[in-house]
Amino acid sequence: MSQIQELIRRLCPNGVEFKDLGRIVIIKNGKDYKHLVPGNIPVYGSGGIMTYVNKYVYNKPTVLIPRKGSLGNIFYIDTPFWNVDTIFYTEIDTKQIEAKYLYYVLAKQHLENLNKAGGVPSLTQSILNKVKIPVPPLEVQNEIVRILDTFTSHTAELQAELQAELQARKEQYEYYRNKLLSFDKKDKGIKWMNFGVTCCLNRGIRVVKKDLYNDGEFPVYQNSLSPLGFFNKSNCPGDTTFIISAGAAGEIGYTSVPIWAADDCLCVTCPDYLLNKYVYYYLCNNKVSLTSKVRKASVPRLSRKSIEQLFIPIPSLSEQQRIVSILDKFETLVNDLTEGIPAEISAVQEQYEYYRNKLLSFPKLEA
Repeated sequence: MSQIQELIRRLCPNGVEFKDLGRIVIIKNGKDYKHLVPGNIPVYGSGGIMTYVNKYVYNKPTVLIPRKGSLGNIFYIDTPFWNVDTIFYTEIDTKQIEAKYLYYVLAKQHLENLNKAGGVPSLTQSILNKVKIPVPPLEVQNEIVRILDTFTSHTAELQAELQAELQARKEQYEYYRNKLLSFDKKDKGIKWMNFGVTCCLNRGIRVVKKDLYNDGEFPVYQNSLSPLGFFNKSNCPGDTTFIISAGAAGEIGYTSVPIWAADDCLCVTCPDYLLNKYVYYYLCNNKVSLTSKVRKASVPRLSRKSIEQLFIPIPSLSEQQRIVSILDKFETLVNDLTEGIPAEISAVQEQYEYYRNKLLSFPKLEA
């Protein structure tokens, strides 16, 4: 960091000029590629590379900025490409700013926060043109790019190592889950009972989106394992397994805290001799049996009856507790964002963003 500090002290001791993005780049729209033939030129949309074609729309270093969809996906491209209308490309005034430096600055900006659309997230040229960009001397920009390129490469290598370890742990987890939850039907210590007779499935209650909050006490689940928002009351207690019956039909969730279950969510109520967390793990391990009953349609559906027809093995409570205890440890190791390997991956990313933001923070030059 001493070299960059020396450059800043020497070249811009009084601060850095902040310019509107529209003063340093020309933002260009994308267009359809379907008239082109297959080739080796990548076609970019807001989600990344879509396909490859035989022609390019631009062949100089640029930064791609999403117009619709995944607004946080900023791309730096220094090879020929084509882009569709969900993402802009930029013609950059390289006398003022380096393309790679601009990429790092825009990635720091979190442009997704500028979304004003009520439906599909979107950005307009008029909004983007007014984004303020710090523009230090090119020598300072180049040094920042050199540092961040090195740091980015190191971070990517470390994350790749952690991801590989995480994948190995997930495979180990699945192995032990299969082993722990595979029972011999001849074992007299195991009772096999019909799910619908043993447990109660309680359908959630529809909630109107306008009544949801961005934050609050009770997360709302409906047709996926990601909460829609928050509600001011709950209808499903903590320590409950729930099953999605539409949309992501067949997905199984578990909540340790009270939630609001909407109408495409079925909450499982267990008797005293059956642990809810054990039911969760057993259903996860036998998800194929569950998803095979999903009715394929424009919106996939899973009926209550098809779930109730499943059979579940019921060992003693002490055995259920032993199984849950072992699998909880694996679950934390491979999925918990506050502990285990996912937490390490998150910490590496946070460290990278901290130093990136520190490098790209400048005092503003006063007029």
